[in-house]
Amino acid sequence: MSEVLDISEDTPQAEARLCPVCDRFAEELFAMSSVPERLGSIIVPNAADANADQVCARCLALFSRAERQIESHATIFEQNDFVLPTPLRMDADERFTGRGVTIAFLDSGFYAHPDLTKPTNRIMAYKSIFSAEGDQTSLETNDVASWHGMMTSVVAAGNGELAGGFYRGIASDADVVLVKIGRTGRISEAQIQEGLEWVLDHAAEFKIRVVNISAGGDFQESYLTNSLCQTVERCTRASLTVVCAVGNAGHVPGHPVLPPASAPSSIAVGGLDDQNSLDRARRGMYRSSYGPTIDGLQKPEVIAPGIWVAAPILPKTPTAEEAELYSQLHSLSDDELRTVIELHEGVDKDLDEAVTLPIPLLRQLITIKLREGNVINEHYKYVDGTSFAAPIVSSIVACLLEANPRLTPQQIKRILIDTAERVHDIEADRQGWGVVNARAAVARALQS
Repeated sequence: MSEVLDISEDTPQAEARLCPVCDRFAEELFAMSSVPERLGSIIVPNAADANADQVCARCLALFSRAERQIESHATIFEQNDFVLPTPLRMDADERFTGRGVTIAFLDSGFYAHPDLTKPTNRIMAYKSIFSAEGDQTSLETNDVASWHGMMTSVVAAGNGELAGGFYRGIASDADVVLVKIGRTGRISEAQIQEGLEWVLDHAAEFKIRVVNISAGGDFQESYLTNSLCQTVERCTRASLTVVCAVGNAGHVPGHPVLPPASAPSSIAVGGLDDQNSLDRARRGMYRSSYGPTIDGLQKPEVIAPGIWVAAPILPKTPTAEEAELYSQLHSLSDDELRTVIELHEGVDKDLDEAVTLPIPLLRQLITIKLREGNVINEHYKYVDGTSFAAPIVSSIVACLLEANPRLTPQQIKRILIDTAERVHDIEADRQGWGVVNARAAVARALQS
């Protein structure tokens, strides 16, 4: 835990002059002796004057941000300086990529991302419950509702087109059907059900075998009386495997599991925090919801990475523009930094104001921007939530069906449970049967 920096009126101050750290004029300077040791150890090596004994408020704010980023990311990047791709961290069998299998996604909105459309368009159908049948206008609109479903679908089935194949999903050859069930704000249970009913009606037409739902219902209710849960059960009887995010309320009293994740036949997915590492000893839990449900059912059944998940940035947005600038600056030589920032004036206010800082401080700010924005590169960032754990499981299910198309939803669920790996020292209620094991699950599917 970092020390709290308290700059009060009693803190020793000097007359206004140039800050020896950033070499810029400051109305107030604070004695380095008043700065916590940990923070001072970051400031001093970056100071314009190696013997700096004072620091301005602007530098204190900058390096306090840097300290927070160092603490929160140190364990994550101590082994790798990049986010691991999902197939690698899940030890997926590269022979199976969901070929011939269609996954339907229910989400707030979608965008026809290149990772799904190039070199071949694998979007088999798009439906918005708010538009007439066949209207694909909102699929090509990069509004605020588009990003969540774009991310979930690409996490599962993206081919990494914008990353040379590096950040691809496990089911990178699967076809997808995208069903928009929300606008801005919360998605209602009725909207989820309407989208699921559409999938059920069109499953045969588009050869849908897997349904991913990264949205939760209104409140806890028995599956015996809840119509959305009953629709999930109908889907299962129709040979559709329904995978649901269990929710992110693990820190809330009661940590409720809502429909449709509470449906008996659904595969409810919780979140794993693997620390962006292949070291199983570092595995822990994400703050996902968990049961037992109101009906006494164990939920989640399995867990998958719910944090440090590589996902696409919505193109042609301010976020994309910022990520492109940060990534470009990170790769430039010192001589080029100021020129490029000036050429992109207006993209980031902090960088505009910091353009005259000494190069080491400018580099520090760029690193902060990358970390605060969770930026991997100009096209991808890392995200968290069980919304992204669920599509990882859906992608593995698609590979099971590629390996053995005869599998029923019940058999798929049993394979995932039987091959899951327990996380040491985590209670069963939180992790279910454990972390999905992609390679072992496919091997079991081939034997079934």
